[in-house]
Amino acid sequence: MFHKFELMKIALAQINTIIGAISHNREKIVDFSRKAVEKGADIVIFPELALCGYPPTDQIYFDLLESELKILVEQTANLPITIIVGSITEQKKGKPFNSLIVIREGKILHRYHKVLLPDYDVFDENRYFTAGVPQHPVEINGIKVGFTICEDIWIMDPDLKPIYDVNPLEPLKNADVVVNISGSPFSIGHPARRLNVITETARFTNSVVAYVNHVGAQTDLIFDGRSCVVYPDGTIEALAPAFQEALVVAEIKQSGTFPPFVGEPWIEDIHSALVVGIRDFFSKKGLKKAYVGLSGGIDSSVVCSLAVEALGSENVVGVLMPSQFTSNESIEDAEQLAKNLGIETYTIPITEPYERIVKTLQENVWDDKPFDVTEENIQARIRMIYLHALSNKLGGVILNTSNKSELATGYGTLYGDMAGALSVLGDVYKTWVYRLARVINQQHGNIIPERVMTKPPSAELRPNQTDQDTLPPYDILDTVLIRYIEMHEPASRIAEATGINIETVKSIINMVNRNEYKRYQAPPILRVTSKAFGIGRRMPIVGLFETTLK
Repeated sequence: MFHKFELMKIALAQINTIIGAISHNREKIVDFSRKAVEKGADIVIFPELALCGYPPTDQIYFDLLESELKILVEQTANLPITIIVGSITEQKKGKPFNSLIVIREGKILHRYHKVLLPDYDVFDENRYFTAGVPQHPVEINGIKVGFTICEDIWIMDPDLKPIYDVNPLEPLKNADVVVNISGSPFSIGHPARRLNVITETARFTNSVVAYVNHVGAQTDLIFDGRSCVVYPDGTIEALAPAFQEALVVAEIKQSGTFPPFVGEPWIEDIHSALVVGIRDFFSKKGLKKAYVGLSGGIDSSVVCSLAVEALGSENVVGVLMPSQFTSNESIEDAEQLAKNLGIETYTIPITEPYERIVKTLQENVWDDKPFDVTEENIQARIRMIYLHALSNKLGGVILNTSNKSELATGYGTLYGDMAGALSVLGDVYKTWVYRLARVINQQHGNIIPERVMTKPPSAELRPNQTDQDTLPPYDILDTVLIRYIEMHEPASRIAEATGINIETVKSIINMVNRNEYKRYQAPPILRVTSKAFGIGRRMPIVGLFETTLK
């Protein structure tokens, strides 16, 4: 394969950047470049748009990027290594390019501009960039290197190939190495799909593929890394760890000798992703303290456990806010969880303010109207008043504990339990939350009390309440939600495929559709599926949704 050498060392610099913190990102690139030199690497590769952070959205600093790129070139001029890094190239007219920059000994040797600009799901690159054109390999360090940026290799994915008219990989056939710098967010099943695309790229071009991905969280998007070097026969020379910064050096030889990649269990991936999401949200915003309303239920127990893992027990506060409807068992479970986690807690009963508010409304407005969801919502909103008061007075932010099943069906109170700075479980279905709790207990020694995972789920907002008073059983509910939200299936197909009664399916879909206005007001949601609520699923608040009822 290689025409001028027997082996070379390529360093995969899987880094965690901060959007807009260009000087910070530049210093990290310089630091990792120096470490790559110490490890004897000939080339070091950084992710897509590493200099400005990915995705930059509307926070793009073109002039500053060029000046920072110039500083990067100067700071690495004395390093005996070729640096490949993602940045933005400004044009005099029109939108800029999403570019790959090749730097060596104080000079920019080459620029490649991303050809395929994704404009689906969470991606919106046509809004910001001009498409480049395919390029032939160039000679770097005596080898033929072809360049691509993220989506350019996704032409190998059968679902995406039909949407593009050009194949950037055609000119790269029989290159020695094809470099791909990426910003590929994590979602369930995506790592395996991504690896298949990388492998197909290596096979199609008959080249070694050196793939480098971002790691860390940018608000709702979480990047899992898993940078790697893949040979045309599908074997892997190097694989960077998931959800961690890493500098992995691979020796590129005539063929690979390492075993194929085996993906991690998907629930463990979700666990790692959520911990990274919480940690980076706090660290990148300069936050420390998190407040979690502890109900003794599964959702708050899981969120609190994840927060402690991400931030440390000293930075998490649990707040118990029992009412006259809260069971003794729930209080005991919340207190036991807090003890197991070693966190500070406050107990602030809501019974007295709740009764005063209800009495005032009855005397002035309601007369003797019967108890309904109104009183339930009042309780949820009192609790959020307490949580906000604590975070405002003592410093810190609130972690929301609503799960995806609740957000989908509107089973939550606006300005109550739907409030908070960050939604941790908003892309995790209820049945998955229980699996996540098991993983947490397996890894950390049964910190979530067993009773939390076995008792019927309940909001405890009225006597003897359970979630199934209002919702179908969660196994049925989540089956329909996954097929409707993730797979875009209409009611008739869902009923036929699952055997669930068509009226039940229609009822669930109608709950999803009529509660879109609530989700518009939810906190940013950590994304772990291919179709999270937020920028990746844009639905009208007012719409007929006729196709869902066929």
